[in-house]
Amino acid sequence: MAHAVVGLGNPGSEYRDTRHNVGQRVLDLLAQTIHASPWAREGQALVARGRWRQQTIHLVKPQTFMNLSGPVVAATVRRLHDGPEDTILVYDDIDLALGRVRLRLRGSSGGHNGMESVIAALGTEEIKRVKVGIGRPAHKRQVPDHVLTPFEEDEREIVEQAVALAAQRVLGLVMGHPAR
Repeated sequence: MAHAVVGLGNPGSEYRDTRHNVGQRVLDLLAQTIHASPWAREGQALVARGRWRQQTIHLVKPQTFMNLSGPVVAATVRRLHDGPEDTILVYDDIDLALGRVRLRLRGSSGGHNGMESVIAALGTEEIKRVKVGIGRPAHKRQVPDHVLTPFEEDEREIVEQAVALAAQRVLGLVMGHPAR
């Protein structure tokens, strides 16, 4: 069986280390863990392939902005012959405390525009997801500014631990053993 693991984020080096791209950081760690192929452009996504305990994993980084991820995810999943039931989304969640990781097997977008786009494009809320908490903005800073800024120095260790935990959660889902 093959699985598509999609890390939501924004394209370009200026966004690479922002809070909104934490899902793609999880994919980078997974690529190392499963000794994936080099990233290659396929349509509007970067894709790397690997195996984990007899399971084929397609790692997918859409190369559109977060809020427009849905059509790219849907096209890539169809091209890879994976269905929504074999797809796992990894992304940031402002409503989770910094460093917290939450697994959901289905549900609404929770107000996350990238996830909303994916749900609309796939036509289902039955999508597994691993969410990484980035916390709410401090000092009433606007949400767009918050998600598009890098983590502070004192947050980095917390985020790295969350990225590692999220990668473990993804591999658990791939193996059919969701941990809550």
